[in-house]
Amino acid sequence: MRATGAILVVDDDPAICVVVGEALRRQGHKVKTAASIRERSALIDSFTPDVLITDVMLPDGDGLDGVADILDRNPDLNVIILSAQNTLNTAIRATEKGAFEYLPKPFDLNELTRAVSDALGTRAPADGAEEGHGGLPHDGLPLVGRSPAMQEVYRTIARVLSNDLSILVLGESGTGKELVAEAIHSLGQRRTKPFIAINMAAIPRELIEAELFGYEKGAFTGAQVRTAGKFEQAQGGTLFLDEIGDMPMEAQTRLLRVLQSGEVTTVGGSKPVRVNVRIIAATNKHLPQLIEEGRFRQDLYYRLNVVPIALPPLRERREDVILLARHFLERAAQDGLPRKALAEDAAQLLMAWHWPGNVRELQNMMQRLSVLSRENVITAEMLRHMLPIEHVPADHAAPADHLIHAVRDWAKRQLGIGISQPQRALHDDLLAVIEPVLLEEVLSSVDGNQIRAAGLLGINRNTLRKKLTDYGLDPLQLRLGD
Repeated sequence: MRATGAILVVDDDPAICVVVGEALRRQGHKVKTAASIRERSALIDSFTPDVLITDVMLPDGDGLDGVADILDRNPDLNVIILSAQNTLNTAIRATEKGAFEYLPKPFDLNELTRAVSDALGTRAPADGAEEGHGGLPHDGLPLVGRSPAMQEVYRTIARVLSNDLSILVLGESGTGKELVAEAIHSLGQRRTKPFIAINMAAIPRELIEAELFGYEKGAFTGAQVRTAGKFEQAQGGTLFLDEIGDMPMEAQTRLLRVLQSGEVTTVGGSKPVRVNVRIIAATNKHLPQLIEEGRFRQDLYYRLNVVPIALPPLRERREDVILLARHFLERAAQDGLPRKALAEDAAQLLMAWHWPGNVRELQNMMQRLSVLSRENVITAEMLRHMLPIEHVPADHAAPADHLIHAVRDWAKRQLGIGISQPQRALHDDLLAVIEPVLLEEVLSSVDGNQIRAAGLLGINRNTLRKKLTDYGLDPLQLRLGD
């Protein structure tokens, strides 16, 4: 593994080039910068970098264009993509072009330098990174959002498109778990085959096995003909098992056998049928707790949870609320409903609501407003008839008075004893008092999940990890009930 290398940084923002370049030079790397595709092309031929860091939006074109050709000519080069276009489309395009890593802007400098070190240790891009997704129509992708938490989701999705690993999508009701499954299927290598979804919570316990595995004629009362189950219907494609936590134990046992053997036997049948499907499961329940309670098989959990994808609730990605609201209004207009715009006071009210029903609640509200609102512009007054709030909720309000007074009293005490001494860092002292408490509370509220905690705090996961290390906090001890 090489400790240092030649790095080419391409960005039309001079400040980014300076900051990134200086950070990499301090690590011993040789760095050159460029501000356009034309300059990038010239330097690649003359400088021969080991790692290329390039922005997407450049003055003379799309920075992703030409990356595949660059990799063809320089097979030992690794490419790191930076982009302010923080969408699933961008993450997927970066992966398709053969990028080693994709980092959304604003990026964490420590994460970028770590990605460079990883790229230098992994000299060649993955074989066939360009194949399998070329020419896919990415417009109209179902997932919308540019928050840090959604960026983590996009990056994971992009990395699983070229394989068939089992995926477990975690999240509250209404966060869009089925949309994630649909995106993985429609963009992956099984996209030409069926996508079959089944909701375990919506099927009577005694019928789940017949629905999943099919049944023979006469297997039970009402079985008039042989009927294929969801596994056979999804042959070659994707089977989405929604609300897997509601699956009865006896059905779990049979499902595990199917996943291990790749064969299903219909209810009332004796001859197994070979099946080839990708499994994506989803749940709004905490499966480890169900395992402890004896309500979910641990071996099935490990079989399903190969790649976990945690979807954040909408209240933890408030920066996406307005983007989603306008997206749903536009989609309603495309479906033939009256076109509506969102007033600024309405947008502020939407941001203030805590969205217990998550994205589904927001979507239904925008559809309802598209139909019922007589005005072309949706105002806060209209929303107040639909949202049971007259003011900003407590979790979005300003800090409580007692907290403000406590901080003021603390500051006054510090000012009184040491403000004249330049060596005292008043700001750092205050952070050292408040920040560990904040980190503990946030991590406890999300059961120690660092991805969700970082999204709620609005910081990068690596930044969160560094803070935990600095303060000596152990996230494993910050789970609910510990």
